[in-house]
Amino acid sequence: MVFLKNTFLFIVLLLPSLCYSNNYVSRVSYYSTPDGMGTPSGACGYGDYGKDVNSGDVCTASKRLYKNGAACGACYQVRCKDKELCSDEGTKVVVTDNGEGHGTDFILSSRAYAKMAKQSNMAQHLFAKGVVEVEYRRVSCKYGGGNLMVKVQEHSKHPNYLAIVVMNQGGATDILSVEVYEGETKEWISMRRAYGAVFDLSNPPNGELKVRFLTNAGAEPKWVESDKAVIPAEWKAGITIETDIQLS
Repeated sequence: MVFLKNTFLFIVLLLPSLCYSNNYVSRVSYYSTPDGMGTPSGACGYGDYGKDVNSGDVCTASKRLYKNGAACGACYQVRCKDKELCSDEGTKVVVTDNGEGHGTDFILSSRAYAKMAKQSNMAQHLFAKGVVEVEYRRVSCKYGGGNLMVKVQEHSKHPNYLAIVVMNQGGATDILSVEVYEGETKEWISMRRAYGAVFDLSNPPNGELKVRFLTNAGAEPKWVESDKAVIPAEWKAGITIETDIQLS
């Protein structure tokens, strides 16, 4: 019995290290805004959504991780390695922009950067460092609602030019491509990734539009689509539509 008890305790002690065995090592810095949150001018094209999403706990990603915008909306758990100053949990951030510096993979909003501290009064010491070494991993997260959302971007002009912003993608899933369905020819038409999470199409099909998304949610990229039309026939710039698609 003593042997079994000791064995059990040994396994429990190993669990914390196993949980973080797939982490990557890098460095992070931070940027400042008046309220400590994100910025509406991020490269993903989110606008004000990119400022407030995930309660302002957002970040830029390096070119390597940004992947030409495919990583927009990605979630990462980031924790700094200074055990005296930093918590074990760290902070969970959403990618809304592209940027790097001082050998970093992420530049966090100051609000998110402060959350890496073990205690709130220790955040000032992290800010004094400016750049810290971290461990990070890609994670799933929920922010702004549960389902994938599509916003008709402000530069869209019905019926000749349609641009959409893909939002709420779930954190662990990249959106690789977007297509709309042409009812007359019964064919899917590719949209161009204009930048970040913005996809556009000149002379889009008339009528309600079904939309599908190529994702990397599994071992192989796969298409996911809504059971019903996503974009109404009389779409207007600025409207946001919630789909019935949930990504992790």
